[in-house]
Amino acid sequence: MYLDFYGLTAPPFEITPDPRYLFYSRRHRDALEHVLFGLEQRKGFIQLTGEVGAGKTTLCRAILAQLKDGWATALILNPVMSSTQLLRSILQELGLEARGHDRLRLTGRLNEFLLQRAGAGENVALFVDEAQDLSDALLEELRLLSNLETDDRKLLQIVLIGQPELRARLAEPQLRQLNQRILVRYHLKPLDRGETRAYITHRLTVAGANGRPTFTAPAIWWVHHHSRGIPRLINALCDTTLLAGYAEGRDVLTWRHVHRAARALAGRDT
Repeated sequence: MYLDFYGLTAPPFEITPDPRYLFYSRRHRDALEHVLFGLEQRKGFIQLTGEVGAGKTTLCRAILAQLKDGWATALILNPVMSSTQLLRSILQELGLEARGHDRLRLTGRLNEFLLQRAGAGENVALFVDEAQDLSDALLEELRLLSNLETDDRKLLQIVLIGQPELRARLAEPQLRQLNQRILVRYHLKPLDRGETRAYITHRLTVAGANGRPTFTAPAIWWVHHHSRGIPRLINALCDTTLLAGYAEGRDVLTWRHVHRAARALAGRDT
């Protein structure tokens, strides 16, 4: 609705995990480097956590985009399933035959593939998003899959991506064997106020902005205040703020537009 008015080529504040819009704050760059280090050094298990909307899934997509030559990857987005379904999903993601319900045969098929890739000097990584929703049985299944190894290397690198609850889950006594195997961990924190300004500018630039619209300093302050620096909330608030500015025919967005947007998102009278 407001794209033509502001001269934008695409919506700048969509909440879909589009890697083109990934803003590399210091925290996001640190998270990226931690995950890539764990993968390249074949640490076996890597844990990435953060609040809802912190940008974990977008970061995951960006990492997958970097893992091209020499890597085969599998991404599990909805881990609420049985152990057999998990194995079949992994095989499907890797382009392998996933028929049957015999867990031993499915695991053997995966192990054969991993050994073939290792023999060719290549690597395999499994990314599990929303990992806080994994049952204890599935977490144990992943621990057992990490046992697929040769004398000198882990055959499967597993990245667990989840909300802060994942850290609490893994600290439970019954999961201590898995918790002890996670050698690389990173918790993605929200953006600070300066990063929030840079984040907004970055997304507008990617969307084709050429000097308009602009957010005043007080507007940025209130965006950060209302969103607490969480990218998904920043997106929702800025999108509604742009709509408020468009309705008034304004290029310069002030704290009043941000307040109006915050009230609208909260379901209050504007």
